[in-house]
Amino acid sequence: MNMSSQKSSVTVGIDVGGTFTDLLAIDSASGAVKLAKVPTTIDNQAIGFMAALSAAGVDPATLQAVVHGTTTTTNALLERKIAKVGLITTKGFRDVLELGRRTRPQSYGLRGTFHPLIEREYRLEVAERMDADGKVLTPLDEAAVAIAAKKLLAAGCEAVVIHFLHSYINSSHEKRAAEIVRALWPNPYVTAGHAILSEYREFERGVTAAVNASVQPVLARYLERLRTELSAKGFHRDILVMQGNGGTISSALIAEAAVNTVMSGPASGVMAAAYTGRASGHPNLITYDMGGTSTDVGLIENAVPQVSGELELEYAMPIHVPMVDVHTIGAGGGSIASVDSAGMLRVGPESAGARPGPICYGRGGTEPTITDANLILGRLNPDKLLGVDRPVTLDHVRGLIEQKVGKPLGLDADAAAAAILRIANDRMAGAMRLVSLSRGHDPRDFALFAFGGAGPLHATALARELGIPTVLVPARPGITNALGCVVADVRHDYVRTVNKPLSALDDATVARIYAEQSAEGEATIKREGVPVRELRRVHTADMQFQGQSHILSFGVDRPDIGVEGLRKAFAVAYDRRFGIELAEIPPVLVNLHTAVIGVRPEIDLGALAATERAPTLKAAQSGERRVWFADGWHQTPIYARDRLPLDATFEGPAILEQLDCTTVVEPGDKVRQDKLGNLLISVR
Repeated sequence: MNMSSQKSSVTVGIDVGGTFTDLLAIDSASGAVKLAKVPTTIDNQAIGFMAALSAAGVDPATLQAVVHGTTTTTNALLERKIAKVGLITTKGFRDVLELGRRTRPQSYGLRGTFHPLIEREYRLEVAERMDADGKVLTPLDEAAVAIAAKKLLAAGCEAVVIHFLHSYINSSHEKRAAEIVRALWPNPYVTAGHAILSEYREFERGVTAAVNASVQPVLARYLERLRTELSAKGFHRDILVMQGNGGTISSALIAEAAVNTVMSGPASGVMAAAYTGRASGHPNLITYDMGGTSTDVGLIENAVPQVSGELELEYAMPIHVPMVDVHTIGAGGGSIASVDSAGMLRVGPESAGARPGPICYGRGGTEPTITDANLILGRLNPDKLLGVDRPVTLDHVRGLIEQKVGKPLGLDADAAAAAILRIANDRMAGAMRLVSLSRGHDPRDFALFAFGGAGPLHATALARELGIPTVLVPARPGITNALGCVVADVRHDYVRTVNKPLSALDDATVARIYAEQSAEGEATIKREGVPVRELRRVHTADMQFQGQSHILSFGVDRPDIGVEGLRKAFAVAYDRRFGIELAEIPPVLVNLHTAVIGVRPEIDLGALAATERAPTLKAAQSGERRVWFADGWHQTPIYARDRLPLDATFEGPAILEQLDCTTVVEPGDKVRQDKLGNLLISVR
């Protein structure tokens, strides 16, 4: 069916990854689905974005909504391709962003380098001071603020951060300074720290504000290019942008808080997993997203993704805004395998990326990767690889693996490829332990939700390693992040620092803060004008025992929970996490959080599996080939996954091929397919 014939009924989700840009278009009127997967254009992601629309045959003029997950800000930070930023701060505190927490880049030794986002010469001080209770000790020197702004402009700064001590408790000085600077600044890139993060700890708040300012111009220019390209094709609505917290926001508002788009891509995948798990009766999931560049692992409990406000993107770059709690390692399909000077086999974190990519892509790559290893072990079909420029022979791939990995280890090509997979699987299993066992969760209580272009290749082996009984592979694993864009709700998060013992608080104070946060979120969603079915509010609290430095976050079931309710909820959460009660130590309420969520219209996941099905399992088989598994080589049936009968059940070994990925079923594992087209693999 021509999706463009249904005026304003098509929602498109487009996720830009490190290797591929994925598109999913769903027509709410007809249920028609279109997919596209094109190489990411690293230098200008907008080119790949438009190429995906073209590849899917989607007419932008007929779209109801475009939801976009982007790595623009994350890549800009990691590669330091950021704007030149200046800082105006409290006199005597210009070096807070560089002194940090007295930690080290490496656990052992004194080596390591650190470059603050804002160079010292662009960090200027002005007279002003609040105490920790928000009382004015030194009035704001307004003339000094104006002079500082002019100096930063003369130095070529494109963006500016205003970061005053204790502004989280009293923001009046920051607000006034921002007014003065905005009157002089030639663009809108003025960040007041309290507006991004109203939380104590001046280092974390300052770095978060600096991150926001440094990527604001980068994101704003990218979105402007995108809006221009789409407008030229007839799309005149606003773009919705995925945030790291798993919600979406209007592109007209996101540049104000650009820091919220860091981890946008991984968040979209987790949201799709939560949505799919809830629909298929598996609310408890460990999510496993293996793409071309990296692997992202998260945890979902009761269909709710874990959210954290303490991401550290790299050393000394804490970003304290709410984000879906995802652990990322440099192990993707394009991760390079090499033997180091000590004779040890390493896999990642270096990646072949989109260019030149794995050897088998024929783009000039010469370094063995995980994808190349899967290929020569029969797990991938050389005739169905996406993104191949000039096909290369299996012998060519095998020869390079043997030369660069096999010979230094005394192995032939097949054994070297098997070793690459073992090392990669070990690293990914370690990441799963970090989000489960190390946080008090038993992996056996969860299903493994495997997606990404490469996730289903390794999922059953990882599940067996961790004792996870079930692997859930969604209908379209390779475009799950794009699905996350389509199903994600509008979301805004707020935090308020209290930092007082519970004994010094009353029920009314807690209820008032939650009410103010809810009201602000509702007003923002109304201002965006995005259609939503209903509004939901999720409340959480950060607490610690007096004298502790670490904080524990936990959910709050109602905004009128009161002081005694917080005390009991904290005790339960602490006992679950650490297995101990500390009833004799006074608890301290550090922060209160509220997420206001605008729930968007439901999507029928069954539409993703609406393909022409074969009458029998045998009819869905496309052939067989020799495939390597942990117990050796097996002659293995190959199935076209899109043609499997919806009630199909069978036992491994098997290879399931589809446009966006390949699923490996280990010998002895049992497979069934549910009514939504999800594969449920019972691990032997």
